[in-house]
Amino acid sequence: MISTYLAGFALGFSLILAIGAQNAFVLRQGLRREHVFWICLTCAVSDALLIAAGVAGFGSLATLVPWFEPVMRYGGAAFLIVYGAISLRNAWRGGSALVTGNGAASSLGASLLTVLAFTWLNPHVYLDTVVLIGSISAQYPNRLHFGLGAVSASFVFFFTLGYGARLLAPFFARARAWQVLDVVIALVMWAIAVKLLIM
Repeated sequence: MISTYLAGFALGFSLILAIGAQNAFVLRQGLRREHVFWICLTCAVSDALLIAAGVAGFGSLATLVPWFEPVMRYGGAAFLIVYGAISLRNAWRGGSALVTGNGAASSLGASLLTVLAFTWLNPHVYLDTVVLIGSISAQYPNRLHFGLGAVSASFVFFFTLGYGARLLAPFFARARAWQVLDVVIALVMWAIAVKLLIM
C-alpha cells in the first residue's frame, strides 16, 4: 500500500515539477502575496479532479470525442499567446506596478479565472494527469492508493510553491527582477503555445 502511494506521489510530483504556465502564475501570485491560499487550493483541487478521472478510466476521452483534443490544443495555445503578450507588456512598462505590495492588486475572481484557464485549457494537463497517470495507475493492484499519492503530490507542490515564493521576496523587491520574471513567463507561455501548435 505504502509503495503504491509513494509511486503515485513520485510520478505526480515529477509531472508538475517542470516550470509551466500554471506554475509560473502560482509563483508570481506567491511573490505578490495575492490570494495565495485560494490559487494553490484551486490548482491542487483541479489536479485532484483530473487525476481521479484518469484513475477512474476516463483517459480514453480523446478517442471517444475526436474534436476534444484539437479544440483544447488551439484554445490553449491562443490563451497562452495572449497571456504571454500581457506579461511581456508588463515587463516593458516596468515600474512600481511590478513591485511587491504596490500597484493594483488583481481581484480574487480574476486571479481564479486566470489560474483555471491555465489549468483546464492546457491539453498537456489532460495528457499528464488523465491519460498518463490513469494508464500507469492501472498497472498497480490498488489504483486508489496510487491516485491518492499523485493527488498528495499536487497539494504539496502547489502550496510549497505558493508560500515558498515569499522566500524570494527580497530579490523581487527590485522592479528589475519583476521585469525579468515577466519576460521569462512570457517566453515560457509562448514556448508552450508553439509546442501545442506544432504537436
